Amino acid sequence: MQMNIILAGVGGQGILTIAAVIDHATLQSSLTVRQAEVHGMSQRGGAVQSHLRISDKEIFSDLIAEGTANLILSVEPLEALRYLPFLAPDGKIVTATDSFINMVGYPSMEQILAELHRTNHPVLVNAAELAREAGNVRTSNMVMLGAAAPFIGIAAETLEASIKKLFQAKGTDIAAMNIRAFRTGEALSQLQATAT
Repeated sequence: MQMNIILAGVGGQGILTIAAVIDHATLQSSLTVRQAEVHGMSQRGGAVQSHLRISDKEIFSDLIAEGTANLILSVEPLEALRYLPFLAPDGKIVTATDSFINMVGYPSMEQILAELHRTNHPVLVNAAELAREAGNVRTSNMVMLGAAAPFIGIAAETLEASIKKLFQAKGTDIAAMNIRAFRTGEALSQLQATAT
C-alpha cells in the first residue's frame, strides 16, 4: 500500500491540522508516513501545502514527484489547480469550492471548474456551508478531510479517533463538532460517488 497525498490551501484554512489528523491515523494504523510542508509567508492568505506519503513499507523521500499524487486535497479551488501537474493519471481531486480571492486576476469559478472536470470525477465540496451545518464554519477543514476520507486508504473510524484525540484538549463539544463536520464531508463524498 502506498498513498501520495498533496494537501493545498492558504494560510488559516487548517491544512496543517488536516495533516496532523492523517499523520496520527497513519501511525495508529501501523503504517509509515513522511511529510514535507511549505508555509506561505506565515500569514493568513499565503499559500500552504503539504506532501504526505503513506506506505506499509519504508519511504525514502518526503516529496511527491509530478504525476504520482494519488490524491490532491485542497481547501481552496485555485490551489487545487496549482498542483494538477502532480496528479497521477488515475488520481483524485477533492476540493472546496469556496474561493479565497487574494490576487489580481483570480480566474472565474467557471474556468476553475472546467479545468477540474478534466480530471477523474473531482469531488467538489461547499465546505463552508457544510461546516456551518455541523456547528461552526471553522470546521470546514474537517468537512474536507471527511470528503477525502474514502480516498486516503485509512479507515474512517481511525481518522475519527484521531480527530477526537487531537481536539480533546479543546473540550468534548469541540471534538464532537469536528467529528460531525468530518462525517458531513464523508457523506457528501459517498453521495457524489453513487451519482457518477
